[in-house]
Amino acid sequence: MSLATRNGTGSVDAPVTPPTVVRQRRVRPGLLGLAVLLIALGGLGAAFAVTSVRATGSYLAVARPVEVGREISAADLVSVQVAGGQGLRPVPAGRLDEVIGKRAAVALVPGTLLTLGQVTDDPLLGPGQQQIALGLKTAQVPARELHPGDKVLLVSTPDSNATGDAAAASTRFTATVIDMVSPANDDKVLYLALLTRDVPAVVALAAQERLAVVLTEAA
Repeated sequence: MSLATRNGTGSVDAPVTPPTVVRQRRVRPGLLGLAVLLIALGGLGAAFAVTSVRATGSYLAVARPVEVGREISAADLVSVQVAGGQGLRPVPAGRLDEVIGKRAAVALVPGTLLTLGQVTDDPLLGPGQQQIALGLKTAQVPARELHPGDKVLLVSTPDSNATGDAAAASTRFTATVIDMVSPANDDKVLYLALLTRDVPAVVALAAQERLAVVLTEAA
């Protein structure tokens, strides 16, 4: 690059600005190794997750309806292949012999996986008790779901055909919940352990739709 002088002595070369040198940052070997390690661990973690989800096992599923308290037979169950079933804790198919002969602690629904919490060796009925199933309207039971072991009081509602003191009379029966099922029509089926002597009266009241259920003690 040339510049002209004032006195006409000619042009002189102007100094040229040297180019700016950008210093490259050195990558520390330790940080580079750490980055490679993290990438490798991430890949291994993803591979493990995919393998866990895709892992399959043989488990027991319910093949046909089993009522509460009924003894379970081999025909009630079927072996199915389930992917990632470990987190659900179903009963492995290899433990079929341990389940046969036990009673259903809750109503078993076809197409669902069986868990150990759904079967029991304990008696569902105490001395002098019988199991009874009541089909009730939603308004006849407490708002919350009833659970096995809950204590309830069955209260008779007034008879619309009775008069005087008979219309106001009320009968009460104590019972223990074995299970409660909600069918598709939103009614309730309540399985109860009831004293044998109270069964005829409760059945008659249920047929007349004159029963209300009161929760007295939660399990």
